[in-house]
Amino acid sequence: MHHFGETRSAQRANHLLQTPDTFVRSPLPGMRGATAIVHTAPALGARFTQYTAEFEAGGSMEPTAWQRFLYVLEGELEIDGTVLHSAGYAYFPNKVVAKTAARVSVIEKPYRSLPGVSAPERFIGREDGIAATPLNGDDALRVRCLIPDTPAFDFAVNTMTYLPGAALPMVEIHVMEHGLLMLEGGGIYRLGEHWYPVAAGDFIWMAPYCPQWFGALGKTPAKYLIYKDWNRGPLDCKA
Repeated sequence: MHHFGETRSAQRANHLLQTPDTFVRSPLPGMRGATAIVHTAPALGARFTQYTAEFEAGGSMEPTAWQRFLYVLEGELEIDGTVLHSAGYAYFPNKVVAKTAARVSVIEKPYRSLPGVSAPERFIGREDGIAATPLNGDDALRVRCLIPDTPAFDFAVNTMTYLPGAALPMVEIHVMEHGLLMLEGGGIYRLGEHWYPVAAGDFIWMAPYCPQWFGALGKTPAKYLIYKDWNRGPLDCKA
């Protein structure tokens, strides 16, 4: 159904809100039986790429020379001999094969090394295997850190879950950039000087120093998957 050019999507100098009604699918090199919805990339000004890969049963994706982090949204993937289900994830996997139709959130970026620090090893995990910790002591807002917090990794990926009515305790303004995929529920996001209703399926990119704040609304928890550059100094992260 056409809505005469209306959409919740918005693109500003320091942020992007991309809603499912504006998603465009296309194959990427190395994909077979799969397409990608590219949410953010260097063409937008980001220092990383994030996309949703949608696989047919038997579809596949070849390895990449860049860092790659996968989080399974739906379906089953076989990665390095292990089958991952919803909320399973992997860092720098080899070939990925879909055992069923599947949707996967994918983050890719060049690796920024530190002198004397070895690059991280591949690993596979499950979100429910990570303890949820309250953010700043607030039991209504819980964080799971999916990437080990060691200097070997130059980025972090977390899930954040808000009980209805929970909110970030402050408007954040910082040097890190974010890629955020809403997984469940919804609420209100402040990005820059703009306020947006957001819901499951939406994607947000936030540039460095973009003012940002979120509050959960509704009767069910809100949850998102969020990327940030991490463990590197501001000069290390220079584009």
